[in-house]
Amino acid sequence: MTHRTRPPSRICRNCGGFASAAVTLGGRDRHGHLRTISAHCPACHGTGTAHSPARLREGTRA
Repeated sequence: MTHRTRPPSRICRNCGGFASAAVTLGGRDRHGHLRTISAHCPACHGTGTAHSPARLREGTRA
């Protein structure tokens, strides 16, 4: 008997699945570490997956 596989998750069109990126602010702190911030995709809110159209119509985004 074969096992059922989960359908592949839908990848966000805007970020291609790379939902977060570390962006350097330039320079280093007094300990010598690079100063960075996280930038998240505004469309998927950093999840990397697209929401189904049915959920968007209902008004839920989780």
